[in-house]
Amino acid sequence: MDHSHEHSISEERAILVEGGQKALADLLAIHQEKLERIISFRIAPFLRSRVDPADVLQEAFFEISRRINEFIDGSPVSFFVWIRQKTIQTLIDIHRNHTREKRDALREMPLASAPYGHTTSISIARFLMDDITSPSQAAVREEEIQQLQSALESMNETDREVIAMRHFEHLNNQQVAEVLGISPTAASNRYVRAAAKLSGILNHLPSRRTLP
Repeated sequence: MDHSHEHSISEERAILVEGGQKALADLLAIHQEKLERIISFRIAPFLRSRVDPADVLQEAFFEISRRINEFIDGSPVSFFVWIRQKTIQTLIDIHRNHTREKRDALREMPLASAPYGHTTSISIARFLMDDITSPSQAAVREEEIQQLQSALESMNETDREVIAMRHFEHLNNQQVAEVLGISPTAASNRYVRAAAKLSGILNHLPSRRTLP
């Protein structure tokens, strides 16, 4: 299978129709590392010691394989954005199972990952502060995480998601546009504004963090 260029959605569908499960396995393998990084970023703090991202991904791949015809039959987004949605949905379900809450409106959430508004703030804050690890700095780290998280909560939720997708999930502008259901130009403009807001927040921290 030739992966030397980005395929259109119609080409991705054709590849999957012609190649069947082998083509699906090949495409999933290409995106595996990126999806594991997304899981590691998105997973709730209390689950980090209980759930391995690789296990989440294995469960997500099973669900993707079971529902692949949904993509083939007319997904409006690219293959990667579609499997990202399914992977995040799997993580949501695992979170729900561990907290023993009923499955409800969180099933089949929109592509913008609406239930992660609060978790996104926690994840961004913790990832930005991960390099402070010594015991003597632990109290400082936790205090700055709380300050940063509170500041992030003051941002527009979509702005936080754009930052999360671009800097921590490493999605490109086109993929972010697909997730949000907006044009690439609008996604780019949104990112510029969001990055400027976050930079202003980081500049007010004692440690003066910078975006990765």
